[in-house]
Amino acid sequence: MSYSLKLISPPSLTGSLTSYLQQINDIPLLTQAEEYDLAARLQENGDLGAAQKLVLSHIRYVARVAKGYMGYGLQLADLIQEGSIGLMKAVKRFRPEVGVRLVSFAVHWIKAEIHEFILKNWRIVKIATTKAQRKLFFNLRAEKKRLGWFTNEEVNAVAKDLGVQPADVRCMEERLNARDLGFDMPYERDNDKPAALLSPVEYLEDEINTNPYIALAQDNWDTYAQQNFQAAFQKLDARSQDILQKRWLSENKSTLQDLADIYKVSVERIRQLEKNSIEKLKAFIENLEK
Repeated sequence: MSYSLKLISPPSLTGSLTSYLQQINDIPLLTQAEEYDLAARLQENGDLGAAQKLVLSHIRYVARVAKGYMGYGLQLADLIQEGSIGLMKAVKRFRPEVGVRLVSFAVHWIKAEIHEFILKNWRIVKIATTKAQRKLFFNLRAEKKRLGWFTNEEVNAVAKDLGVQPADVRCMEERLNARDLGFDMPYERDNDKPAALLSPVEYLEDEINTNPYIALAQDNWDTYAQQNFQAAFQKLDARSQDILQKRWLSENKSTLQDLADIYKVSVERIRQLEKNSIEKLKAFIENLEK
């Protein structure tokens, strides 16, 4: 079977985006029979040429999906690049015998990669980590019908539609309306400027490093705790000291199996000895601090 897809080198995103979009739109689409045969060659023979043709013939769809996420302030070229990674993952997992076209199968993988890219780059601090937060992030702005904060009725309606808790809706709304602020971002000094607009470096105080009394007290406490530990450690028997030293105090820590081999006992016995040694050490330290 011959194919009309003759492009060997994939179009590059390093140049003009307009030129790139024109190139991918000029790549002919595959028929279902061509797509099936290429996917079978990839799965059965590991034919990378077939994989390349499958990817290139669907790049235009990646660009179409990526354009739907342009409202997040990220470059379209970056969104297309991430979506293309999702497409390649889909091609690798595509099974033509199921009877589903690649474009339908790949949409999940394309959107998943774009979503992950947006979540990592939309703000300095990652805004959504849980499943509920991710769902809210990509749906909340679509649900919002007007500017301003949600009313209680709107919060409850959104929570019901998306299957999340009202508190999650409020939390994500606050995150979406917040903004990043550099810790030591420079600004023009103005006596009339509210303190809330200053950089955090101007009003956050490092109490330990700037207060000599706190620094001295912390240093004294560290010395006192270290002395007590050393005194308590010396009260342990030689075997207990060796086990704790090798398990917790050495740079290259030993495993329970390593110590079991050394002392010719079971791993469970070493675990018991370790636990007993730690309890004795705690008791000695508590007595010293009384």
